[in-house]
Amino acid sequence: MHSEDLNGKTLEHWTTDDVQAALERHDIILIDVRTPQEYMFEHIHGALLAPMAEFDPAFMPPEGGRRIVFHCGSAARSRRVAEMYLAAGHDRAAHLEGGFGAWKTAHKPYIGTNMATGAPQAVPGAS
Repeated sequence: MHSEDLNGKTLEHWTTDDVQAALERHDIILIDVRTPQEYMFEHIHGALLAPMAEFDPAFMPPEGGRRIVFHCGSAARSRRVAEMYLAAGHDRAAHLEGGFGAWKTAHKPYIGTNMATGAPQAVPGAS
């Protein structure tokens, strides 16, 4: 993970390994900001959906002891959403560097679609 300063606030860029480890420890709330259609086709198991088109920082769950990490397909939308989250008064925000594309390239597990049946199916990560 690395971070950058945006007008005195912190934007964190998490790697796929950072996100996977934090998900396994239940340390984060992963928010997918892609469209409902993208999410239905494939998504990271455990990610909540909050599409960028309707994003309202006021409706994000309280972080409490868990961090919110945003993600999208390539990290462009999640970065914009993280910046919106910061602009709404939060001191730090995080997003998945490289997005879902990086997640799949790193052979991390996710929920995909069985093309024969249209049903969701687990896609295992690399061992």
